[in-house]
Amino acid sequence: MEEVEWTPRQPRAEDLRVGLISWAGSYLTYEPYKNTVTATAKGLGRRQTWEILVSNEHETQAVVRLRSLQGLYLLCEADGSLCYGRPRTSHHGCFLIRFHRNGQWTLQCIISGRYLESDGEDVFCTSRVLSAYHMWTPRPALHVHVILFSPLNHCYARADPTMGRVWVDAPIPCLEECGFLLHFQDGCYHLETSAHTFLSHLDRLVSQPSTQTAFHMQVRPGGLVALSDGEGGMLYPQGTRLLLSLGSNPHGGEEWFILQRCPTWVSLTSKARKFLSVIYDVEVCAASEHISPMSLFQFECDNETPTLQLRSANGCYLAQRRHRAVMADGHPVECETFFRMHWNCGRILLQSPSGRFLGIAANGLLMASATVPGPNEEFGIRLANRPFLALRGRYGYVGTSSEHDLLQCNMDQPDCIHLLPCRQGIYHFQAQGGSFWSITSFGTFRPWGKFALNFCIELQGSNLLTVLAPNGFYMRSDRSGTLLADSEDITKECIWEF
Repeated sequence: MEEVEWTPRQPRAEDLRVGLISWAGSYLTYEPYKNTVTATAKGLGRRQTWEILVSNEHETQAVVRLRSLQGLYLLCEADGSLCYGRPRTSHHGCFLIRFHRNGQWTLQCIISGRYLESDGEDVFCTSRVLSAYHMWTPRPALHVHVILFSPLNHCYARADPTMGRVWVDAPIPCLEECGFLLHFQDGCYHLETSAHTFLSHLDRLVSQPSTQTAFHMQVRPGGLVALSDGEGGMLYPQGTRLLLSLGSNPHGGEEWFILQRCPTWVSLTSKARKFLSVIYDVEVCAASEHISPMSLFQFECDNETPTLQLRSANGCYLAQRRHRAVMADGHPVECETFFRMHWNCGRILLQSPSGRFLGIAANGLLMASATVPGPNEEFGIRLANRPFLALRGRYGYVGTSSEHDLLQCNMDQPDCIHLLPCRQGIYHFQAQGGSFWSITSFGTFRPWGKFALNFCIELQGSNLLTVLAPNGFYMRSDRSGTLLADSEDITKECIWEF
């Protein structure tokens, strides 16, 4: 089989979403019950998230519409007031975004020529004279666990804890070192590696965030970002080894990266505890007791239906072929690459398009044979590139607060939950200080337990999961902000981005 080049995925809706921060530090917010738009919120939530729909884009500006998660648009009326709804004409709701060198945006109404501005609370379009009150800082609204892809070099950024550097040399983002946590603080960003070190202005990884790890970000619709030190230095890959470091002379767009949510890579094991691996380019076999790069599969799932695609490190997808064999030679549009997933206590069952379940044949090859699944059709599954979880629910991230002794689910920034694998699908949750998660009789959580408890993780989408807590209930977010485990069924509040 000819070698297939790894193709980065196309931008998704979440890559095009931002929060817009006014000069006063508050977010542009749609108020669904008042049909108005304000700028009073201090955090980035669902009502502060806007999808940028581009109709025309140039280097320094773009014509866009802003759409809320409810599907309604930001509209400027003739009197300068703002509301949200559906455009009445082809230009109604269109804004000209100008990208300024300091990373801020201005939004000018196409019809009236007036700029979007805020007085710290209300939002309106009344002035044609540009001022500091018209400046908006875009903040990417995607999950904070991200990867950085260089379209010029066709590689991903990779932290090297041994050398204390970051290189842009990973052709496939399957390693945990390719994932970074993007912390937003005081208008700047800090890049934290999977080993919990931070990229600094000195091109090295340091143990603590500081002014030397703070970067300014320029954002373009579609997930393009560039990072700078605010003093003329841009972050881009340099030298023959493509060291990610500050410089003043990037060429041909070297400083631009595509910011995407960290993908989910998993390993699968058979009943005999052998890893599923791709051998001889395309055959899939459960023969090795040791994990290798060819034992890793990218978990790609349609969030609306329980269908799954598994992409091998060779760039191809698992697909059912003739004689019920499953091969790693599929393409993303083939119906043979879609498998229906079922869960059983942290173990996964995969049903092929023919209706048969995947299992291991006597010769170790992966086959779609069984019409009724048994232990041979159950696979252990483990997150391969996630040493920790950063969970985001309907009301925010899971984390600790100085105002509460219970874990909260409405935080602007997450706490890392370190994963200690116990059995297949079962993990211990460890807090950042080394203690364990504990659960109360009310189904609430504290992060300073002395003993490890079992949490069962089941993947529900490409970056979605549910958690079955030690008390037998699903963990969910609550409007009050308190993290709870009291749901017998999987509801929307039980789904977590990670």
